[in-house]
Amino acid sequence: MKSLAGTRIAIGLVQGLVLYLLYRAGKELLWPATMPLLFVPLLMMSIFAPVLAISGLGQMPRRRLLQWVTFAAAVIACLAFYDVWRMIGARPVTPKPVAVEPSPQLCFFLAAGCFIAHALVLAAVEEGRRIAAYATYFETAWKLGVQLAFSAVFVGATWIVLHLGAALFMLVKLDFLQQAIRESWFAIPVTTFAFACAMHLTDLRPAIVQGIRNLLLVLLSWILPVLALLVGGFLVSLPFTGLEPLWATRSAASVLLGAAAAFVVLINAAWQNGALPVARPVAIAARVAALLLVPVTLLAIYALALRVGDYGWTHERVYAAACMLVAACYADGYAAAALRRGWLRGVAGVNIAAALVVLGVLLALLTPLADPARLSTNNQVARLEAGRVTPAEFDVGYLHFDGARFGRAALARLDADTGRPGAAELRRRIATVRKLQNRYQLDRLGAAPRLTDNLRVWPGGTRLPDSFMKMDWSTLAHTPRVPSCLLRRGDSCDAVLIDLNGDARPEVLLFSDLPWQNAFATEDADGRWRIGGGFSANLACDGWRQALRDGKVRALPPAWQDLEVGGRRIVVEPHARPQDECAAAAAKADAPGP
Repeated sequence: MKSLAGTRIAIGLVQGLVLYLLYRAGKELLWPATMPLLFVPLLMMSIFAPVLAISGLGQMPRRRLLQWVTFAAAVIACLAFYDVWRMIGARPVTPKPVAVEPSPQLCFFLAAGCFIAHALVLAAVEEGRRIAAYATYFETAWKLGVQLAFSAVFVGATWIVLHLGAALFMLVKLDFLQQAIRESWFAIPVTTFAFACAMHLTDLRPAIVQGIRNLLLVLLSWILPVLALLVGGFLVSLPFTGLEPLWATRSAASVLLGAAAAFVVLINAAWQNGALPVARPVAIAARVAALLLVPVTLLAIYALALRVGDYGWTHERVYAAACMLVAACYADGYAAAALRRGWLRGVAGVNIAAALVVLGVLLALLTPLADPARLSTNNQVARLEAGRVTPAEFDVGYLHFDGARFGRAALARLDADTGRPGAAELRRRIATVRKLQNRYQLDRLGAAPRLTDNLRVWPGGTRLPDSFMKMDWSTLAHTPRVPSCLLRRGDSCDAVLIDLNGDARPEVLLFSDLPWQNAFATEDADGRWRIGGGFSANLACDGWRQALRDGKVRALPPAWQDLEVGGRRIVVEPHARPQDECAAAAAKADAPGP
């Protein structure tokens, strides 16, 4: 046992050292961080493979463990390689080069896949056959889950103690520990060391782990009757309310999937391995829940089908469809088990089959087979070519930011195709989206507005300069504070012509109901307009708005002059007027005077 502890701790320390070296390479952009197709696979293997080795020690023969960890590391490396490859040419350009990081979905799916696969392998090796008995799967998976959870808690407690110790030393003006815990060379190895120790300690006390697991399952099982009652009441109410309120939420599929997942977890908490007696209310609730899982899953599938029919596939909807495939497997199997005599006979086979289905789905999502970016890009382009969406409605923003390399390649093909109907509008929108820095600026991709429709010019009868009205504001879509009324049809602004800097050339003051879009436009010497700045006050206040419309506005010299320091201008920014003074400002604006 001492040898086992030493080996696990050594693996944890080596893992910490490797992760530190990779972290330093990524932070300072050293090799191998300069080669993303190598760096990310190394990082993912260094995170997951040692955990598999630490967990498998003592549970598997060393030769079999080496074979399993080597195979798992190879699969992880291939999936990480593809994750980087699919994003080549689709990552945002940053002012300073940074190391490429794995995508969040890769990290999450690898964690889930490694957990399921490792539990299946451990159980199969323990029984010496490819498909073990369900009781062995149950014991192995729950033991592994509790171990990982308590190891995470142990790591957190370790860091709390380290910070407490650093605070104590700081009381006597010794900051060596405070400085050390801030350094990656200390923090990363300590974390992996603590995790390895926790995995070993929990492995030495299987009875404690089993006791905690049993308590957790009993507590969860008594939540099942409550959930079954709530979901049953929801389903009974649908004939009276109709489905329209459900679809109007635009989140029906995700909520229903959450209910289905909760049913699966709680049914298994009640059923466990099928050998232990349970309280009658829990047993009845488990059978009812297994039947209710069918309509809940069907409603989720129907909700997703409606969204896909209206708007096509996106990566979120592909993920939702994958979850619904798994939910359908559980729903079909659990409903069949609920209709049989006995205590949900057949659940064991359903759970084993569903675990294999989950592994297959995860592999498909992380490979070209069912890459959500590839599937959604192909679907969106097909909708455009079939005429289901117009060039003005086509979601070029989604393809640019979420379509990975497939979306960027599709936009390049569409941009080069000048013969299709609406090609000019489509190319304009593609050119605009390429200038955007992030997806939060996608509201600037609407059809080119007619400023005569969007702008209300005050006082009445005032005309804005022709150069302003003819300006192509989409060329400034990537700059901050450009009001949406200059970029998108249907958005409106009030406009006031006023000379703000005394150069005898008027500026255009623009204000709307959204304070952060209040701005003024100024004309350069070459006749081009740009956004000169914004305002610290909310001009949408009723008093100010009416005063602006009535022409009760004039330019004043600044109350506080700017500073010049070393030949550079420093702008003095006084505190803005509090928003709750809108009423006072309105009263003052209505008072007689210029």
